[in-house]
Amino acid sequence: MAKEKKIKVLLAQFSLETHSRGIITVASMLRDEGFEVIYIGNSTPEQIITASIQEDVDVVGISTLCGGELVLGRDLLQIAKENEVQDKLVFLMGGIFPPEDIPKLKEIGFKGIFSPGASQQEISSLIKELVPVS
Repeated sequence: MAKEKKIKVLLAQFSLETHSRGIITVASMLRDEGFEVIYIGNSTPEQIITASIQEDVDVVGISTLCGGELVLGRDLLQIAKENEVQDKLVFLMGGIFPPEDIPKLKEIGFKGIFSPGASQQEISSLIKELVPVS
């Protein structure tokens, strides 16, 4: 019997983040759901895309609390485009940011946006919906 491929998720925070409680909680929740999780901590957009390529992930999840989600998010997706992985990966963002930034983040290319209090079910269901498993 063939073993089902696990969905691989890379989690990171932008360089200036100082709070990690939320992303560590999400990492634990995703592991409990059966996902393979790679947490690289504070990283630049370039480092995040490089790691996502090296680790051959399906999903890139970003946690942000300090602002800059639009500028750094745009940089992240631009670097993904330059490396021809923008359409191969699912990009998600969670954290604290102004509600008016949510449509802008979706326009940039983030497929899921999560605010504090997002449930394990909400996050894992969206990932399973967006990532085909064969």
